[in-house]
Amino acid sequence: MTAEERQRQIVRTARRAGSVDVSALAAELGVAKETVRRDLRALEDHGLVRRTHGGAYPVESSGFETTLAFRTTMHVPEKRRVAAAAAELLGDAETVFVDEGFTPQLIAEALPRNRDLTVVTASLATAGALAAAEHVTVLLLGGRVRSGTLATVEHWTTRMLAGFVIDLAFIGANGISREHGLTTPDPAVSEVKAQALRASRRAVFAGVHTKFGAASFCRFAGVGDLEAIVTSTRLPTAEAHRYALMGPQVIRV
Repeated sequence: MTAEERQRQIVRTARRAGSVDVSALAAELGVAKETVRRDLRALEDHGLVRRTHGGAYPVESSGFETTLAFRTTMHVPEKRRVAAAAAELLGDAETVFVDEGFTPQLIAEALPRNRDLTVVTASLATAGALAAAEHVTVLLLGGRVRSGTLATVEHWTTRMLAGFVIDLAFIGANGISREHGLTTPDPAVSEVKAQALRASRRAVFAGVHTKFGAASFCRFAGVGDLEAIVTSTRLPTAEAHRYALMGPQVIRV
């Protein structure tokens, strides 16, 4: 197996499983661990994976995006902590945009149910989770439903969003980096997120540590456009400080 073939296999495995381990790859591919580490460095240089201690995880791109169903199986306790902390930033907001994705859905579920609140969302899952709440009015944005994320996109969605003035947007992203800002693989999704930010007075990004330092295909916001970033303590303190220097409050839970 050539290095190119081996690296393609590593990417396929990472995308299928959500992460890869150096020792397991070395045994599977029949090569030394240092060979696997070199492959992972090369793949990281090409933006296909992000290395971790002892392994790597795939970076979402124009050619690869995880489904909502898959996201509900990865880092779930971390996502719940992050979502609960993000929901506490609601303040006196009466109108809220909740982005597509599993962590934003968990934020929606953590919002208070004892006060009147209007939630605007493109996510069918989020709309369903909130539909029965007595004090919550749900506005589901129309559009084409993407099968992988169960969320609406395209001009119907952005046109509806453009008619609103929203107090607070809870935004997700496939990647966030100091160099490239907030990114996502699909241009249609990127436009929905950008329009939501344009319509909102405040914006909070919530995401687990694996989102940081990753860059996907479409940039829709800069780090400085955010009021706050909520993530877990698995993002190193020094790195969190670097993001805070760009403007937003960074909360690690």
